[in-house]
Amino acid sequence: MTKRTVTDLNPITDLRIKKVDALISPEELAVEIPMTDAALKTVIESRKAVNDILKGEDDRLIAVVGPCSIHDPKAALVYAERLKKLADEVSDRLLIVMRNYFEKPRTSTGWKGLIIDPRMDESYDVNLGLRLSRQLLVDVNSIGLPIGCELLDPVIVQYFDDLITWASIGARTVESQTHRNMASGLSFPVGFKNATNGDIHPAINAVKSAKSEGAFIGIDKKGFDVIMRTAGNDSCHLILRGGEKTTNYSEDDIAEAESLMKAAGLPPAVIVDCSHGNSHKKPEKQKFALRSVVDQVTWGTKAIKGFMLESNLEPGKQDINNPGGLIYGVSVTDACIGWDETDRIIRRAVDLLRAGISSGQPLSPL
Repeated sequence: MTKRTVTDLNPITDLRIKKVDALISPEELAVEIPMTDAALKTVIESRKAVNDILKGEDDRLIAVVGPCSIHDPKAALVYAERLKKLADEVSDRLLIVMRNYFEKPRTSTGWKGLIIDPRMDESYDVNLGLRLSRQLLVDVNSIGLPIGCELLDPVIVQYFDDLITWASIGARTVESQTHRNMASGLSFPVGFKNATNGDIHPAINAVKSAKSEGAFIGIDKKGFDVIMRTAGNDSCHLILRGGEKTTNYSEDDIAEAESLMKAAGLPPAVIVDCSHGNSHKKPEKQKFALRSVVDQVTWGTKAIKGFMLESNLEPGKQDINNPGGLIYGVSVTDACIGWDETDRIIRRAVDLLRAGISSGQPLSPL
C-alpha cells in the first residue's frame, strides 16, 4: 500500500497548527478490520429492505433505535445483542436499525464523538477512534443488525460506507451543499433533518438537491484527494425532529410535510425523530411522539416510513469530567430512555400496529 508522509509545518500557512499526524487510509483500515460474510449479508439485505419501505413496496416501518452517541463500544455491543433479539421478534412490523453515531456536531463546545476523541480527554487519537468505530460496525452487522449513522465529515464516511445501511444528515448541516452532494453519491438511503428552528424547507430542498447529480472533494480508499462525481440518490427522505420550541409529528405536521414534498416533485417519505425537539429533550416523552406515529399509521397515513428513538442500556445522561469514573450504559451526550422502557414501548407499538392494521381502527395508547 502507498504510504503518505507527513511534512513539516509551513511557517506561513500553519500558524495555528500544532502538529500534523499521519492518518490511516480507508483501504488500510478495511484490510486491518475486514468485512465479514455475515456483515455483508446484513448490509445487502437491510439496504434493500429500507429502500423497499421508503418506496412503499414494504408496509413495515423503519425503527432507528439506539444510543445518542457511542462512547463505550463494549456496552454498545451488549446493547446491540439485546436489540437484535427484539428486532427478530417484531420483524413483521418493524425493520430495526441500530443507531451507531460516532460524530457529534456541537452547538458550541463539548465532546466531539468516538472517532475524534475516543479517550474523551482531548487527546484526539483519530486513528484509534476509526479503529474502534469500524470494529463495532463489523461486529454489529455480523450479528445481523443493520447500522444507522449520522454523517458529519465527508472524509470519515469513506472508512465505513461499506457497513452502513441508513444515514442521516443533521439539523446543523442540512443546508450544507457539501453534505447534499455527498448524499447524492452514497450507496444507501439518507434522511435530512429539519433545521433546529423547526423549519422543514431546508430539509426538503436538501432531499431534492441530493436526488440530482453533483460533485464534491473527498478522499478515495487509498486516502488521496479526489473529485467525487455523483449520480444522485433517489432514496433520500425527510426527518422531522421538532424545533427549539415546538414539535412537528402531529397529523397536521405530517400532512404539511407530505404536501410540500409533493409540490417539490418528491415522493412523500417521512421519518419521525421522537427525540430532540419532538420530546423537548425529555427522553421519557419520546413515547408520545411514537404513539402519534402508530396512531397515524394505523389510520392509513402512508407518508410516515419510520421513527427514531434515543435509547441506551440505562436511562439518563452523565458528564465526562471523569472518563475513568463513568457509569456503565449511561449516555454522555443527550439523555436516553433505558433498555426496559425501550423494550416496553417498542413491543406495545408493534402490538398496536398489528391489531390496528388488521382491524383498521386505532387502539389504546402506549
